[in-house]
Amino acid sequence: MDSLFSHAEPDSEPSQEAGNELDPLVFTAVVPATVSHAFMGFTDHPHLWWPLEEHSVFGAGSHVEFEENLILETAEDGRTSVWGTIDDWQPPLSFHASWYPASTAIWSTELRVAFRAVDGGTEVKLVHDGWEGAEDPAATRESYAEGWPGVLERFARFMGGASA
Repeated sequence: MDSLFSHAEPDSEPSQEAGNELDPLVFTAVVPATVSHAFMGFTDHPHLWWPLEEHSVFGAGSHVEFEENLILETAEDGRTSVWGTIDDWQPPLSFHASWYPASTAIWSTELRVAFRAVDGGTEVKLVHDGWEGAEDPAATRESYAEGWPGVLERFARFMGGASA
């Protein structure tokens, strides 16, 4: 897997036995901001902190944004790729999306990001689940297990937090 949005090799065998569920991925970061400021930083300004050079469909130079009920990447030449469809929007506390960057909604997983006040600012909790919706559940989970920590670290730095 080259990136967060990579797919398993076409010839690979499913690495999960039927009936075996994969656990959700849960990552947290604390940012030195209020809940509403952290939510806005995450959802209004992802183009300023998302590591597009590593985790995107079109690469560095593209633009990612939350637009209406979509999480959308736009390439420099105007092509677009929907990363996810937002189906529960609770600003400034949380959002939930069907998540399918570089794929289609038929192969979506589930992403929830929640924001809550803690000592020192706001805890951002990212829960990624629904692996059974992915084309290759185990490989998809493994790729996100490697990718999400760096994505959240970039967000924390953007919000003024210390790097890990």
